[in-house]
Amino acid sequence: MKYERLKDKTLAIFFTAGVSLKTWHDIGMIDREVAIYNKLSKHFRQIYFFTYGGNDDLKFQHYLADNITIIPSRYVSNFLLYSLLLPFIHRRILKNIDILKTNQMLGSWSAFMAKLLYRKKLAVRTGYTWSILYSKENPKSRKILVVKNIEKLIYRTCDAAITSSEGDFSYVDHNYHPRCHTLIRNYVETEVFKPLDRTKQKGSICYIGRLQGIKNLTALLEALKGLPYTLDIIGSGQQEEELKRFAINSKVKANFLGNIPNHELPEILSAHELFVLPSLLEGMPKTLLEAMACGLPVIGTNVEGIKEVIKHGENGILCDTDSGSIRKAITSVMEDEGLRKKLGKNARRTIEKGFSLEKLVEKELELYANLYT
Repeated sequence: MKYERLKDKTLAIFFTAGVSLKTWHDIGMIDREVAIYNKLSKHFRQIYFFTYGGNDDLKFQHYLADNITIIPSRYVSNFLLYSLLLPFIHRRILKNIDILKTNQMLGSWSAFMAKLLYRKKLAVRTGYTWSILYSKENPKSRKILVVKNIEKLIYRTCDAAITSSEGDFSYVDHNYHPRCHTLIRNYVETEVFKPLDRTKQKGSICYIGRLQGIKNLTALLEALKGLPYTLDIIGSGQQEEELKRFAINSKVKANFLGNIPNHELPEILSAHELFVLPSLLEGMPKTLLEAMACGLPVIGTNVEGIKEVIKHGENGILCDTDSGSIRKAITSVMEDEGLRKKLGKNARRTIEKGFSLEKLVEKELELYANLYT
């Protein structure tokens, strides 16, 4: 067996600070997020989830393979304090674990401390680079130096690093020089997210993601002023009420549908004519990949993360982040049925070729196996 050396190994997953299985469930992400670990569990003796949820997290066990154990937070309600105490509270378990893996940089210090205390292998995975996002959202904050120093310490100490986009890979490699650095893109369950034979809603556009400033949704709504299209917005976030007011005042047809379970999205996506992701910055956007897997034509802004996936005019359309450019892109696609069919077909091929869950599980298993060569 190719990964036989892992069969007697145990793997610990350290959740992003403050995040729990309940968090994933409530925002509709749990099916997507656990999919890779259910696949990996076939190659490990045991996997442990160190979450920031209480005992309520245990009720989500049915989403997981039998050899995945949930370790909820204990004794401490403050998640930052808990992240510092976690390696000591769960020392009996951590002493017997072989590989520690982070889910994001935020909270990675728990795994870092466990590595030093118990001399374990540490693989640092990040879906986005914390310092880049933080500086974008907080350009005047002095805390950026703290964030960068945390990244530097973690990357210089880990045994392996995983980044999910070429932009993040280059940034991390240039600034921190981690050992055994591997690019493993975000995955799509291509057997779940696939083209479905559904009647398209005429003039329908879809967005899925957080409702926050970095997603640039105000520009998207501005772009739709006066156009005969309806925008369905799936997701939640701090900007929701502001965006609702803006849509009403702008007389834009926008439906705010809230969070929807991930595995229900293929039906919804397949009923739309277009998917738009207008972000100012992305890591490796999962919702974009899933829309493409469903054979939807997509429009994305020409920013890091998105431009790595979309090849302009081939499998999608790239535009600038301003409302005028977004409007022009939307009009060009919505008025050309032939273009929509071409983009959707090529989008599906892109995902099958480079983003399927099975292929990316193989890359991750290879990384873990190489820790013991």
